[in-house]
Amino acid sequence: MKNKLTSLILAGAVSLMAMQAMAADKVTLQLKWVTQAQFAGYYVAKDKGFYEEEGLDVDIKPGGPDISPVQVLAGGGADVVVDWMPDALANREKGLPLVNIAQPFKTSGMMLTCLKESGVSKPEDLKGKTLGVWFFGNEYPFLSWMSKLGFSTQGGADGVTVLKQGFNVDPLLQKQAACISTMTYNEYWQVIDAGIKAEDLVTFKYEDQGVATLEDGLYVLEDKLKDQAFKDKMVKFVRASMKGWKYAEQNPDEAAGIVLDNDASGAQTEKHQKRMMGEVAKLTAGSNGALDEADYKRTVATLLGGGSDPVISKEPAGAFTHEITDAALK
Repeated sequence: MKNKLTSLILAGAVSLMAMQAMAADKVTLQLKWVTQAQFAGYYVAKDKGFYEEEGLDVDIKPGGPDISPVQVLAGGGADVVVDWMPDALANREKGLPLVNIAQPFKTSGMMLTCLKESGVSKPEDLKGKTLGVWFFGNEYPFLSWMSKLGFSTQGGADGVTVLKQGFNVDPLLQKQAACISTMTYNEYWQVIDAGIKAEDLVTFKYEDQGVATLEDGLYVLEDKLKDQAFKDKMVKFVRASMKGWKYAEQNPDEAAGIVLDNDASGAQTEKHQKRMMGEVAKLTAGSNGALDEADYKRTVATLLGGGSDPVISKEPAGAFTHEITDAALK
């Protein structure tokens, strides 16, 4: 009798868990890049049960060099994506109605890292140099900066030569470029790990040059926000995600470990992810998830200031909403 009762209790528990799983709202998140601490908040939220507490079943899809989050979203492969605002606004102007619903990253981690021996010590010294630049939407802050400096990106003594940089630091190590694109939390440390000393490098943070644009925001398609059920789901998603981000900030080593546990490629190392998490925490610090309109306006002004070939040609309308974060932060 006792065994039968135990079996009934277990069966009931399994049935309840199955019903809860069936009732959970499914959300697919497409990341901008591969599994790494840049996205720790989302992995932490899933690992610590923050999504589950909100009744969500979240599938986190890693990105990569051949994956465009915007195209995945447009094709229906994700509900929400992580993207940089320059790319999102450029795509919006081209007809894909992306809307920023939350902004976990408060500050930019993008910078140009230069070999001191190349003779670069200040922005004006970039003239005449070859510079490694990321494309696929990541080039926009760079182009705005060069426009502000008055440098052509077509080469020549009075301009700069743009080297289309892959997602590695080889052009600097092989001295094919005087400077390359790096993130404070990733590629800069790859240069250091390759044996180049910090004192032999000169770095220019986009934040310090007045051309920093917002990175790693959460974007959805505008028409989806007409559906109240979808909006409710996004409120829960943003609330749980920000809980994950704040936990990651306060527990960086644990967060790095959670990221490693989710790295199916096995390409990441504990040392690199812990260091990355420490740097990423500096960028999410100060954000509760709500987009700061001053940061938005600065980003738009930077993108409009692209000289004869600006990233966007007019002030965007409807490119962000506070509706989701207003509800999530109550």
